[in-house]
Amino acid sequence: MGNLLKLLARDENKKDDLNYVFVDFENCKPTEEEQELWDKIQKVLEEASDVLNGLRHYQGAANVIRDAIQNPSDDNLQEKAWSGVLPLVDQLRKYYDFSLLLENNVPLLLRDLCSADMAAKEHLEKQQALFKQFAEILDFVLKFDDLKMTNPVIQNDFSYYRRTQSRRRMATSQSCETQEQVPHEIANRMSLFYAHATPMLKMLSDTTSTFVSQNKDLPVENTTDCLCTMANICRVMIENPEYCSRFQNVETKLFCLRVMVGVIILYDHVHPVGAFAKSSGIDIKSSIKLLQDQHEMNVEGLLNALRYTTKHLNEETTPRGTRQLLLQ
Repeated sequence: MGNLLKLLARDENKKDDLNYVFVDFENCKPTEEEQELWDKIQKVLEEASDVLNGLRHYQGAANVIRDAIQNPSDDNLQEKAWSGVLPLVDQLRKYYDFSLLLENNVPLLLRDLCSADMAAKEHLEKQQALFKQFAEILDFVLKFDDLKMTNPVIQNDFSYYRRTQSRRRMATSQSCETQEQVPHEIANRMSLFYAHATPMLKMLSDTTSTFVSQNKDLPVENTTDCLCTMANICRVMIENPEYCSRFQNVETKLFCLRVMVGVIILYDHVHPVGAFAKSSGIDIKSSIKLLQDQHEMNVEGLLNALRYTTKHLNEETTPRGTRQLLLQ
């Protein structure tokens, strides 16, 4: 109960302090203390761009699969569909494996950014390079899930692979486990992964929740304070004309908006009462209004992410005005 009361407490002085925080996402460099972890995470992030590029150009095997299903007795069409889906399964396995790589590395970042030796604001001011890397992971998660949700052939391809894999296993007396494209146990895990509308967000929220529960030496509010501070800093940097004018790249503003939304969603999944309650440390109304005021860029996808991928929006703890503001 003590931890929950701390989580629900609001500290207005801390919020005011954020008006004087500028995180230089464009130019920040790791300090000597950050360098080892930064190098490790950077290798992961370099792979993230390849994952997004591959998913962005994912075409699927809908045509050959349809032909095979419509002509079940045509062996040539069955083999054509099977041959067409195998390289796609390789791609899907790569994306799933990358989610496991993130799952193993995110706790390392959280451990450094949420340690008890500094307050959340101090961490994010003094460890800007690590903050940026966590922000880039959030940015990746939103982009990946958006691409996955708008490409239904991904799940169709893998479902066809599983069904055909089962038939081929039963039709042969040979040891199939050594011949299968993806071992049966891993294929089951991949099915669960791709069954989620937002699989990377599910991975990230589960990983963060596990981090909180497993690190008993680290007060739970350290993590939630860090997340809400991230969201509020990104909002304030865009609201503040002087800070916003420092951005040299027009994409940096959109990056801040995406990170703000990503942290709100993550916080809403991890925090016991979520991001929308009055007691939340995140200024959710200001965040929503900020998105709605961005007439020069298309942020409808970010608003939809708040509408449809958060956990607590439709609960009684969410003020009616907040819900109406977001759903209008």
